[in-house]
Amino acid sequence: MKHILSIALVGSILLGCGSANKVSNDLAVSTPIVTSMDLTKVVDDKVPVVINPGRFTEATVTYHLPKVVQGTYSVSSFGRFVDDFKALDYSGNELAVTHPDDNTWVIANATQLDKLVYNVNDTYDQEVRGGIGDEMPFSPSGTNIEPNVYVLNLHGFIGFFDSLKNNQYTLDVTAPATFKRSSALQNVGTKSSADGRAITTSYIAPRYFDITDNPMMYGKIDVEEFMVGDIKIVLSVYSPNKVHTAAGLKETMYKMMEGQKAYLGDINSTPRYDIFLYLSDGSEGSPKGFGALEHHTSTVVVFLEGMPKAALEKSMTDVVAHEFFHLVTPLSVHSEDVHYFDYINPTFSKHLWMYEGVTEYFSHHFQVYEGLMTEQDFYDEIMSKIQTSNYFDDTMSFTTMSENILDKPYADNYINVYSKGALIGMCIDILMREESNGQRSMLSLMKELSAKYGKNKPFEDDNLIREISMMTYPSVSQFLETHVVGTTPINYNDFFKKVGLTLEEKKVETNFIQSASGFIFNGDEEKGTIFFSEGVNGNSFWVEQGVQPNDVIKEINGIALTLQNAQVLIGGMFQWKPGKEVELKLERDGKEILIKTELKQAYTTKKLLSEDENANELQTNLRKAWLKG
Repeated sequence: MKHILSIALVGSILLGCGSANKVSNDLAVSTPIVTSMDLTKVVDDKVPVVINPGRFTEATVTYHLPKVVQGTYSVSSFGRFVDDFKALDYSGNELAVTHPDDNTWVIANATQLDKLVYNVNDTYDQEVRGGIGDEMPFSPSGTNIEPNVYVLNLHGFIGFFDSLKNNQYTLDVTAPATFKRSSALQNVGTKSSADGRAITTSYIAPRYFDITDNPMMYGKIDVEEFMVGDIKIVLSVYSPNKVHTAAGLKETMYKMMEGQKAYLGDINSTPRYDIFLYLSDGSEGSPKGFGALEHHTSTVVVFLEGMPKAALEKSMTDVVAHEFFHLVTPLSVHSEDVHYFDYINPTFSKHLWMYEGVTEYFSHHFQVYEGLMTEQDFYDEIMSKIQTSNYFDDTMSFTTMSENILDKPYADNYINVYSKGALIGMCIDILMREESNGQRSMLSLMKELSAKYGKNKPFEDDNLIREISMMTYPSVSQFLETHVVGTTPINYNDFFKKVGLTLEEKKVETNFIQSASGFIFNGDEEKGTIFFSEGVNGNSFWVEQGVQPNDVIKEINGIALTLQNAQVLIGGMFQWKPGKEVELKLERDGKEILIKTELKQAYTTKKLLSEDENANELQTNLRKAWLKG
């Protein structure tokens, strides 16, 4: 999973399963759970779902929707979005059902159970309404139900019985004949309605995991298919105002995937990879959480439609690359917590530094390695990671944080896996190349782990650090024990020196929402306000306008700024260019301040990572091995 954070509402702004069905194991596996969803019968943004599990011999059975889904590290509780849940017997009468928690339904007289019927609300609408709970599913893991497009993360619609985890599922999705259909799930046939207005597409999933692992997108979407070597890439795009198209993004995605395939080499084996891109127009009911969620052979991505094409291409390259590299970890190299995932009461691995951190590192390193970005751009990415990691507790054990990621204070540090986690990957990569004279790397280590384990054989969580230590070098072992298991912050200068890099301060251009210290806004959830932070002192444009820390932003170009629309308005400020006329109303000590001016280029002073002209041959050679192999 990859989060792209824009607005944090508190304090700061930073950019399956069994039932009690007493049948033999062979029969249980061979008896499919028959499911259906009808998009032609949506009422009040609710999709009707039917679940037919076959005969039960137990008096009572339990049905769940996931509380947590794989690839996310927070509670989603998809059962909250279910309405009108009914268990029907073979005569169509309702059976007694209890609902002990958000995600659980207990059906009595289950020997008479014919089917379950219920309606499902989408999550995107609820992100705005906020009336269903404080914590909403991350948008790329969520669901969308609207006339033009359906984002069908199936874990939001279809659940599981306690003992039927390994049963096959069949799924029929009925939709208007005019809809395009894009799915990573195996399609086994289609059938038109008698009047030709609807088409039912049938799918098969070997087990519940495959239901959760194969998202779909239906509607007025744009689809492009192309080959990268022997991998079929399917790019599905929904842009409500037709600002962006799949054809317009195809070349960028092709170059990125081609580079990834070359970088990974023989570790990649998937014959098809789907990319589902939903572009939010920022309106009510549209998603507000930007980033992506990985699956074994697909990813769901959510971004703002208003992004300029170049910015969208850059974000798509970074984010989709991150998700594709999950083919390595945790999809190929993972612990028992991941392999035997519990959707209701999950336990978490200690190794987010590897699952998300190393994956994030690869998503940038492959770009410089394959010539998709310059060395300086790569150095700038590293410095951005260091800068962002400074917002978090640098003394927190990464393994402790990972294992307790749903709990305070560890949950608040989760986003650091994309910054410090990536830097951990970088440091191990440099150590591996130094110790082996350039012959081994972080990637080669992951390939060795993949060969030892693979997608069907999990490792024991408590043993991974020890195993890596035995497979590598004392320096790697010491680094992991000190900086990943331990609480000692990393001195990145030690690693930069190894590869002949140096830090120096320079005056550089910036935008109108950042300075060298990061974003220049904070939020007050209780007051519902957004104000300039201390970081504004590092942005030359705002300093020239007399803006001070703690100035509350009341209006931007005549529109009142609130926590609800901050993501859109401040996102718009990110796109401001010199020469544009702007007007802001601020409040300082109870007094209104009006700023009406023409934008001028903003500057900040920041530390830049660059190549040391005095680097020796050993340092230069290690840097070349690190960046180009």
